[in-house]
Formats: sequence, C-alpha cells, structure tokens
Amino acid sequence: MTTPHIRPARQEDADALARLDRDTWSPLHAVQPRPQPPYDPFFDSSHRPHDYLVAEADGRPAGYVRLVPPTRLACNAHVRQIQGLAVADWARGRGLARALLRAACEEALRQGATRITLRVLGHNKPARTLYASEGFAVEGVLPGEFFLDGRYVDDVFMGRALV
Repeated sequence: MTTPHIRPARQEDADALARLDRDTWSPLHAVQPRPQPPYDPFFDSSHRPHDYLVAEADGRPAGYVRLVPPTRLACNAHVRQIQGLAVADWARGRGLARALLRAACEEALRQGATRITLRVLGHNKPARTLYASEGFAVEGVLPGEFFLDGRYVDDVFMGRALV
C-alpha cells in the first residue's frame, strides 16, 4: 500500500465512500441495521462532502472520518464531534485510523475548535484503546443504551481538549 494521503472529501467520492461504509459495517460499531438495497446516498443535506476527510491510498479511498459541530448552538461552536470513522479492510493495520483521527483534530483546530468529542460503543475495545492513546478520555457512559445482537451495550462519550 502506498503512503496514504488525507484530503477533504469531494462529491465524486460518494460511491466509493458508500461502498467502503457498507463493506466495513459491523455490530462492533454500528447501531443501525446492516444496510440493504436500495441504498441511501452517502452524501445528503446532513452529510455533506465538506464534513469528511478521506484517506486515499493506492489511488482510491481507504478510509474516512466525519467531523461536524455537535449542535447548531452558538454556545458550543467551539466543539467538533467525530461522527464516523471507517477504514477499508485492505488498509487496516497500517495506522490509517490513527492518521484520520489526528487529521480530524488538526481540522477541528483549523476550524477554530478548542475541544473534540466522539461516541463509541462500550464493547468496541480496539476503538476505545485508539482514542485513549490519542488523549481522549471517557467523559460519560450511558449504560445499556443500545440493544445490539441480543445484548445491552453502553454508549461511551469521550472527549479531549485541542489547545
């Protein structure tokens, strides 16, 4: 695999990112059922290209991260939230998720944010370990918030300062 390049998403990435999203679906991180045809568009009025950073390797998207304000309220305009991070199976194990996470923090800073947050399912130990290694701390837990695959799963809120 070539060294990945992280860049803003473009409208023409929609089909590749939609495939990547479907291919990486897992009960480890998804609260929505497995996507079934006909598929919704990847980009829509709530999921715009400028909300995403894309990791490109070998000439194709290998991963993405979605970074957005958590609300429309002016009182928390200083916060950005990661609302999705995915890496293609063929690109895993090469530090791409960490690179996307760091790029999201840099982009949040560039946008004027001083804080970044995310939510992760309690049973997703690999993601929680990655986030903790990048300075994210658990700031709240909603015990048993989701019922997935026959069991209750915690919703874990994590965050960190950017400055």
